[in-house]
Amino acid sequence: MSVAVEAIHSAATGSGVRRPVLLRGQALAGAVVVVAIVLAGLFAGALSRYDPITQITGANLVSPSAAHWLGTDELNRDVFARVLFGLRIDLLIVFVAVPVAAVLGSAVGLLASVHTLADTVAQRVFDVVLAFPALILAIALTAITGPGAHAVIIVIVAAEVPVFGRQIRTAILRVREQAFVEAAEVIGAGTWWTLRKHLLPNVLEPLAVQLALSMSIAVAVDGAMSFIGLGVRQPEPSLGSVVAESVSNMDANPAMAVGPLVIIAGLTLGFLLIAQGLGRARRIG
Repeated sequence: MSVAVEAIHSAATGSGVRRPVLLRGQALAGAVVVVAIVLAGLFAGALSRYDPITQITGANLVSPSAAHWLGTDELNRDVFARVLFGLRIDLLIVFVAVPVAAVLGSAVGLLASVHTLADTVAQRVFDVVLAFPALILAIALTAITGPGAHAVIIVIVAAEVPVFGRQIRTAILRVREQAFVEAAEVIGAGTWWTLRKHLLPNVLEPLAVQLALSMSIAVAVDGAMSFIGLGVRQPEPSLGSVVAESVSNMDANPAMAVGPLVIIAGLTLGFLLIAQGLGRARRIG
């Protein structure tokens, strides 16, 4: 019996199922971009000499200069400070919402993979949620919860739980067809033992890829919600709200829009590169 168990374990961790590959290539480039932007948000207080909500006397719609790197807005606030502190708030939202969605979605996907009734109910709920575009879902949920950072978190979690749930369910069902899982069941391994020892370790790689991809999507959703007024409320800054404020002042200070758009694009691209790099490494690793 012990020989059979060792053989099964060897098959599960051998050439058939590959271990996670260290960041390299695309993933490394994306990680560098994301880390640089995250550090900028973490050290916002040290990088900016101004408070993001303090009005500066005599600095109305000032163009970019040594004193104000991205100029000022119509309320005499330093745009560079608002971008950095808004980045900090947005990062907090994304790094809370996506892991919560991953945990909840993975739990539902795990349950659905072992219980037929739970699977049927979960798939129908997922169908309903995924039928709505993210912004339509955001408007509907915000009408119930009210706008604010909490609304952005709820929308991201609601939108990503079905994605993670189906990702985990599909991965588990695929791994369950492998010979080493069938062999474990033949020698008497229970369902939960098989899940814990063989199935869950082998779905971590696709979960990591989806986590990075969902981070990329969450950045865009967060920015879009703040842009249309459903996200972080004034006077607190966010990247999307700074872009919205810049629309009416584009002629006076176009740098108002450039700063936050570069950050949003950088974060989205960085997480996307990480997801693509991990996905490629998983296929060829």
